[in-house]
Amino acid sequence: MAAWLLGVNNLKIQPFNLPPLGPYDVKVRMKAVGICGSDVHYLKTLRCAHFVVKEPMVIGHECAGVIEEVGSEVKTLVPGDRVALEPGISCWRCDHCKEGRYNLCPEMKFFATPPVHGSLANMVVHPADLCFKLPENVSLEEGAMCEPLSVGVHACRRADVGPETKVLVMGAGPIGLVTMLAARAFGAPRIVIVDVDDYRLSVAKELGADGIVKVSTNTQDVSEEVAKIHQVMGAGVDVTFDCAGFNKTMTTALSATRSGGKVCLVGMGHNEMTVPLTSAAAREVDVIGVFRYKNTWPLCIEFLRSGKIDVKPLITHRFGFSQKEIEEAFETSAKGGNAIKVMFNL
Repeated sequence: MAAWLLGVNNLKIQPFNLPPLGPYDVKVRMKAVGICGSDVHYLKTLRCAHFVVKEPMVIGHECAGVIEEVGSEVKTLVPGDRVALEPGISCWRCDHCKEGRYNLCPEMKFFATPPVHGSLANMVVHPADLCFKLPENVSLEEGAMCEPLSVGVHACRRADVGPETKVLVMGAGPIGLVTMLAARAFGAPRIVIVDVDDYRLSVAKELGADGIVKVSTNTQDVSEEVAKIHQVMGAGVDVTFDCAGFNKTMTTALSATRSGGKVCLVGMGHNEMTVPLTSAAAREVDVIGVFRYKNTWPLCIEFLRSGKIDVKPLITHRFGFSQKEIEEAFETSAKGGNAIKVMFNL
């Protein structure tokens, strides 16, 4: 059984035929699946960026579970192993894959990105090399959180965050918060986070932000807010992560970042933006794009195992796997409010 997206605001638990188990595949009984913003976009609009749902699709991609069965050539996993799943299967033949940037593979088959089915199901079949064994002290829910955490880890790697990097994070939603946690784990000594919502800023503060700044959605306020950000930071901003991706957040990011610094665009709120690139270019502010992640699961799991990152406070709501509960869970996630990460326990 799986949660099928059949149309706008139409999710139904229906039978799901699994593909055959290949020699290098494993069958995984799903135990924890998180709801991502992209899942909500698909439910509300049947599209996310340029990906469009054209036929019924199983939803969900942040997941962990227990190995049920292994293919004949799988040597690294056995039934009963608890694993976190990396949701994207790349081709391993194109230039991007050969260069090691497999996240850019044009043939990527990614859970719940049309037309590929996702993982909000009792059972999935997945390549064994994309299933990562969890240590005893890391829960299945934390394993599922490796997917959003991977976005923050990949962003920090792209921006070369280290012990001398003063970091600004635009947006205190789930991705902004995991990016903040990742930046701290990479050694960032001072992190300021910005949002329009008091509750999310209070969560960021509890999770270890050194400073918080409440902002408006009004572009006219940018210069005033940049001055406030600089005051709270107490130093120049070396790297800004825009985890929202709107005209206003990107304008603030470019304006707040010091000359020679970096702005990393993580969120994709707008497909197109109008931002002051010329003035940023004149100060040699580098703009870095981020798309998903690559080779992040081992590091994410190590951060969780060692206690360098604690994602447990981000999981605010839990639901079971019934028709009523999947509807309630997605409604809770879409409303925002005090919901950060909504998790299914299957």
